[in-house]
Amino acid sequence: MSIATLIRELGRGQISLAEGEAHDLFAAMLDGGVADLELGALLYALRAKGESMDELLGFQRAVQERLYHLKAPPGGITPVVIPAYGGGQETANLLPLFALLLQHFGIPVLLHGTLENHDGMAASYILRELGILPCASLSQAQHALDQEGLAFAPTAVLCPGLASMLSLRNRLGLRNSAHLMVKLLRPFNDVGLHQVSASQPGEMERLRNCLLVTEMHALLLQSCEGEPFANPAQRPQLEYFDRGASEILFEAERAPAHHSPTQPKATSAAATACWTRQILAGEIPLPLPLVNQLACCLYGTGYAQDMNQAKAIAAIEAGGLAAA
Repeated sequence: MSIATLIRELGRGQISLAEGEAHDLFAAMLDGGVADLELGALLYALRAKGESMDELLGFQRAVQERLYHLKAPPGGITPVVIPAYGGGQETANLLPLFALLLQHFGIPVLLHGTLENHDGMAASYILRELGILPCASLSQAQHALDQEGLAFAPTAVLCPGLASMLSLRNRLGLRNSAHLMVKLLRPFNDVGLHQVSASQPGEMERLRNCLLVTEMHALLLQSCEGEPFANPAQRPQLEYFDRGASEILFEAERAPAHHSPTQPKATSAAATACWTRQILAGEIPLPLPLVNQLACCLYGTGYAQDMNQAKAIAAIEAGGLAAA
């Protein structure tokens, strides 16, 4: 089938690709084998139609084959993988805070994402204010993980072809399939607790099905300003996935949290970094929804023996950060 025919039939929703066809198409996209005009049209057609499960699986396999992999640091605790591709416009971006909380517990953390966000406050801006700079190479990311227990790897370091597709958003004016794929990156192969989120119900359901089929180890939640951290004002559902099964660890709150501390303005990286330091110093309380997400990660990484222990540790330690 010609590219022109494929664009037309995908755009009209007349076909969905088989997994093998989707793999080959996305592989060509990642490798620069599709001209810019046709690439933009294909990405728009796929977004308008909505990717099928077979297409998602094929795309994910193509990305995984081109992904540069890291080794999990020694110690026996599962690393947490956090995609950072959103950014606060109305709510402060607390993803760096959540990453540092995990590091505080000795849990290895890999953040991966973009260096810029034209729509809001990217995590990279806040990380820089906190003294955490992006890694320029895979070896630098591995060194940061091994020595510091935390690394921020730009997408281009892990998968250059995927980074190129992400950058098309500025030219096309909308997200594309690459933005869905970055939520499912597995930089440690089959190791890692992946924080996966979406803002729209349809996308959430597709991700849920994909996590079940691929047996990914993950925590799925409603995104906050496009980032995978629990909204500090109202906890989303926190659903845990492991070996093809899922379990809801926390139900979604129906009413906003009562005692969420005043947050910094979403437009200020410096203010968010300052607020983050205050949380870590125990000067102001950690919002309860983030305590809940922390408990899920303590359980999912093997830091705690069971969920009850994880809840207790998160509650006690979150209130005693200053003492640590």
